[in-house]
Amino acid sequence: MSSSDLFTSSGDSGRKSVLTVSELNRRTRGLIEANLELTWVAGELSNVVRAASGHWYFVLKDESAQVRCVMFRNKAALVGFQPENGMQVEVHALPSLYEARGEFQLGVETLRRAGLGALFEAFLKLKAKLEAEGLFDPGRKRELPRFPRRIGVITSLKAAALRDVLTTLKRRAPMVEVIVYPTAVQGAGAAAEIVAALGAAGNRTECDALILCRGGGSIEDLWSFNEESVARAIAACPLPVVSGVGHETDFTIADFVADRRAPTPTAAAELLSPQRDELLRTVAQSGSALRRALYRRVEMAQQRLDQARRNLIAPGERLAQDRQRVRELATRLVRGQAAILAEQRWKLTHASERLRTRAPDLASARSQVANIRRALVQSLHHSLHQNRATPMRQTQRLALLSPQRTLERGYAIVSAKEVIARDAAALARGDALSIRLARGTVGAEVTTTDAEAPPL
Repeated sequence: MSSSDLFTSSGDSGRKSVLTVSELNRRTRGLIEANLELTWVAGELSNVVRAASGHWYFVLKDESAQVRCVMFRNKAALVGFQPENGMQVEVHALPSLYEARGEFQLGVETLRRAGLGALFEAFLKLKAKLEAEGLFDPGRKRELPRFPRRIGVITSLKAAALRDVLTTLKRRAPMVEVIVYPTAVQGAGAAAEIVAALGAAGNRTECDALILCRGGGSIEDLWSFNEESVARAIAACPLPVVSGVGHETDFTIADFVADRRAPTPTAAAELLSPQRDELLRTVAQSGSALRRALYRRVEMAQQRLDQARRNLIAPGERLAQDRQRVRELATRLVRGQAAILAEQRWKLTHASERLRTRAPDLASARSQVANIRRALVQSLHHSLHQNRATPMRQTQRLALLSPQRTLERGYAIVSAKEVIARDAAALARGDALSIRLARGTVGAEVTTTDAEAPPL
């Protein structure tokens, strides 16, 4: 869509429509944001205002022009310094239009001091290089000592970070010795001094771990800790190194290479120092638990000793008890054998009596068999007689029911048209009839019919 399309709309007559100011500004803002991307802009800060809402408003200018800028609270909170009038900065911003006033402005996403872009690019380049070499690999990092006896601190003697570290160590673990390896932490030559201090601490091996620290500052102030020589010295140091450089939002190459990164110098001291009061409480609790366990073991041993004393008997008394026990067992054995023998005799007698009463009576059995045999023979004769009479009776019944016998009793079978006639109503005068008698057949013709004749 062209810019002319944004400001015209065709009606029925084809003439241009009239826009309100709000519509004009809205379309202008859309046109700007659609055609301009996020870009870096350099200039001088002016009229810097921090609103109660947390948003920043300022003007960015150069020798011949200026532009209004707004940076909202969530973005402003990420800036590591306080912007001031006259400061040279670079902003990463999206050009836009404030519709309510029709003012062109920049919506700032990132704010940094001028000239820091090259430093940040160098930081990212070195970070990628060392990461590819494996210097950031968690697998190569060492565990911190749980109870260090001596801690080394590499920092400036004038740094507030040193006071914070010493105060924290004295409060938490006054029994831990501290050795300070003084070095510059800012400016020309600081990186070389830090490398020398790391090498000296590693060669002496007089400490259990090292704290590399300094307070917060700009990226230029912390740049010594972004030097490649410092990163490689940390990686080569034989002692575990805790990095506590800057504030919580500051990150340096040293943080990534160190065995542990702490957000502040104080936090670095807390990571390495055991809490003395907690250790004393733990020791006291462990001592109490140990005493209770020992008391319980002593009490149980005393109980076992008392039981052993009660069980301890003189040898003569023990022999007398054993003899008495043997006599009692012998008596029980004799009585038990007698009881078993009596029980077996009774069982034998009972079994003999049952055998005698249940012996078979052969004479009676033979008599029963003879009676059963006679009854069986009689039953067979009777069945045979009945079986012979049954066919004769059935033959007689069949003869009585045969059609020939019925015809011999005077009945006849009348057929009309080869169909047996059963109903007079089915016949008509003049129909030819065939009448079968007991002996022979005669022909006839229907002269009269009476369908109402009563049955025989």
